Amino acid sequence: MSKPLTPAPFRADHVGSLLRPERLQQARKNFQAGSLSASQLRDVETAEIKRIVDKQIEIGLEAVTDGEFRRTWWHLDFLEHLNGIEGYVPDKGRPFSGGVETERYNVRNVGKVSFNPDHPFLKDFIEFNKIVDGRAVAKQTLPSPNQLFSAGIRNESLYPNIKDYAEDVIQTYRDALRAFYDAGVRYLQLDDVYIANLSSPDHPYSTGAFSREALIDLALYVVNSVLEGKPEDLVVTTHLCRGNYQSTWAFEGSYALIAPTLLAQEKVNGFFLEYDDERSGDFKPLEHIPAGEAKVVLGLVTSKTGELENKKALIARIKEASQYVPLEQLCLSPQCGFASTHHGNKLTEDQQWEKLKFIVDIANEVW
Repeated sequence: MSKPLTPAPFRADHVGSLLRPERLQQARKNFQAGSLSASQLRDVETAEIKRIVDKQIEIGLEAVTDGEFRRTWWHLDFLEHLNGIEGYVPDKGRPFSGGVETERYNVRNVGKVSFNPDHPFLKDFIEFNKIVDGRAVAKQTLPSPNQLFSAGIRNESLYPNIKDYAEDVIQTYRDALRAFYDAGVRYLQLDDVYIANLSSPDHPYSTGAFSREALIDLALYVVNSVLEGKPEDLVVTTHLCRGNYQSTWAFEGSYALIAPTLLAQEKVNGFFLEYDDERSGDFKPLEHIPAGEAKVVLGLVTSKTGELENKKALIARIKEASQYVPLEQLCLSPQCGFASTHHGNKLTEDQQWEKLKFIVDIANEVW
């Protein structure tokens, strides 16, 4: 793997999304009600992005995000602006823990999939990067190409052969990576619930058209194919998430089932892994991470509650993980974003900043 010029991921890092402030939530409601124009809403978004960029820098983060403040969902806003994909309202939302059903919205395949060169996220990043103005590394988060393989998205009448679909998705994301690189992105994160789901023992993939093993192999092929020939100074990491919706989760299970394939062979510069509770399993799957290659960002600090973790216990867990991956290859972050959707998790903005500062302080002490 070629060495990137940007030393990301950083010892203290974060997944990306931040709690939407009340001012932004109200502006979005006013826009939907017709009492605020699109340009007025964008002005509010921009002002709030400026505020949180300053705050991230103030607490010591070396990589900052726009908090995903211009999005409603961590993934759907990006996907529905690809050619051949559209957003729609399904009959049901997705089931999450505690009997929670998500807001009803999803995407589906309606034509040949390709990258939209006028994708609105490109303009969003250019404006965001100007706000950062070189004071930190501007991090861009995108849903992984594997999200397009989630159940119900591929139109089998358009793409009866999943391999044909895969090739179009791969080219779409190759074009996306080039477009974002040309827009100034040097640190890109692919958020991948789909891959983490393949490691959940509760999902009966073997009863479908493809075995779990075949889907794991396909997921690896898709990401690695997208990354072939990427610019040497573009850092690409991935976040393997088990679902994050208003402090609930979608599934559980360790990374053991995917580790020998995906953790061992996925050609990313870093893995953001969830390790904030017993659902995540132990650190043993980390033994499959090749020494000296991809960094492992331990998501030991939960974004789902406001209570601060025990510092000594957290440092002890970092030490435990270092039995499988060298300490110099480890980093620290929250297990997920604080607001993967516009609803946000159940904690306050002050608690969010306290958690991120806590991560910075521990990273400075450990490394």
